[in-house]
Amino acid sequence: MAAQHGLITTAQARDCGLSTLHIGHLVRTGALVVVRRGVYADGEAWRALDEDRGRHRLRTRAATMRMSRAFVASHDSSAHEHGLPILNPPDPHVHITRPGSTNAWTEYGVKHHLARYRLEQVVRIDGLDVLDLARTAVDIAREHGEPYGEIACDAAMRLGVPRSALEDACAIMTYWPHHRRTERAVAFARPEAANLAETMSRILVTELGLGEVDPQFPVRLENGRVVWGDIRVGCHFFEFFGEIKLRPPEAGGVAQAPAFEVVRDAKKRDIDLGHVGLGVSHILWADLWEPQRSLAKRRLRAEFDETVRRFGAQLPERLARQARELRGQRGA
Repeated sequence: MAAQHGLITTAQARDCGLSTLHIGHLVRTGALVVVRRGVYADGEAWRALDEDRGRHRLRTRAATMRMSRAFVASHDSSAHEHGLPILNPPDPHVHITRPGSTNAWTEYGVKHHLARYRLEQVVRIDGLDVLDLARTAVDIAREHGEPYGEIACDAAMRLGVPRSALEDACAIMTYWPHHRRTERAVAFARPEAANLAETMSRILVTELGLGEVDPQFPVRLENGRVVWGDIRVGCHFFEFFGEIKLRPPEAGGVAQAPAFEVVRDAKKRDIDLGHVGLGVSHILWADLWEPQRSLAKRRLRAEFDETVRRFGAQLPERLARQARELRGQRGA
């Protein structure tokens, strides 16, 4: 089990001297956990894994232990191996790809893909062959569409994958089903998005059609402090505000102060931005999904229109020049 990431098959357990009754007892007591039919995990190790990534990785390995033909892990499964932040679909599967004419089918929780890929696109992670980051991101885009593909491509660029590599990875898909999803996701991708919530917020703001969307825009406040806005359009910032900002680290958040202080400081930041000629809107997680999404769009447009009334539609040259200098300093 130690050599197999904490996994063991029924046949291996029997070879070790365990009877069917003994295996059943270990499952009932939680010493073993059924990961898939005929494959078990150490119960303590399984319970220590997070659902989003750790358990998916173990499910991938459990599924591949029963495969005899050559394959590579791909799509969502490859993303989890790379540590690529993605939005998990409602019904996640293990994904594997083999060379062949484009086709796919799902069987026992595993989606099998037949598709061409180059040998140089295969990398090995913890003993498992997986497709590289660029191919993984565009595979997710073609498989799941928006916003999954945009999130994956943003994250890949954030990890250092150049846009040219994403374009190269999707070039082979020109005549494959849903290939336009990959083109849209690659064209949309920006490395500045700090997380998937910022990517989804950028999609929401883009849908409003207010003008050019500029992520991670820096501005120096009157007190000399430099702040970075998640998304800027004209003279308006759109900021994603997640609950993680209110929770302390021990509760899975990033707050270094009590929640009321975090909210107070955020409000003061909004006021300070107004002093330099910028309006602010806040986007919550619920705003990214229907039915709240439609209501959020109306609110965001109204707040943007109010900023245009107060400060105009065009960003002042002094703020544009300042942003170029600050971005240059960060790049240095």
